[in-house]
Amino acid sequence: MTDPLVTPDGRYLVVRGRLWRRTDPALPEERRSELVHELMDARRAKKTALAADDHAGVEAAKARVDAAKTGLGERGPVWWSDDAPDETRRMAENTRYAEWFASL
Repeated sequence: MTDPLVTPDGRYLVVRGRLWRRTDPALPEERRSELVHELMDARRAKKTALAADDHAGVEAAKARVDAAKTGLGERGPVWWSDDAPDETRRMAENTRYAEWFASL
């Protein structure tokens, strides 16, 4: 398996041409690890709740996923300080990374 494509500034992963915000690199490793474990537990809880047709469980699990991703810096306020906009979920070809992406 190859490493995912990362924008030159390290802010985004590129998956099938779409940008996804990366984890805040300033996050201490111990905290990052805790949040990743919580994220994986929450995703498993969502899968279990979906299989059981447990709507309340699905919503609770979604909230846990969102909280973990926000804690990691992948959602919510951006973790960089240069006032660049958040371009998460946008196609790379339609962003300030278009020229870089086209050159690959």
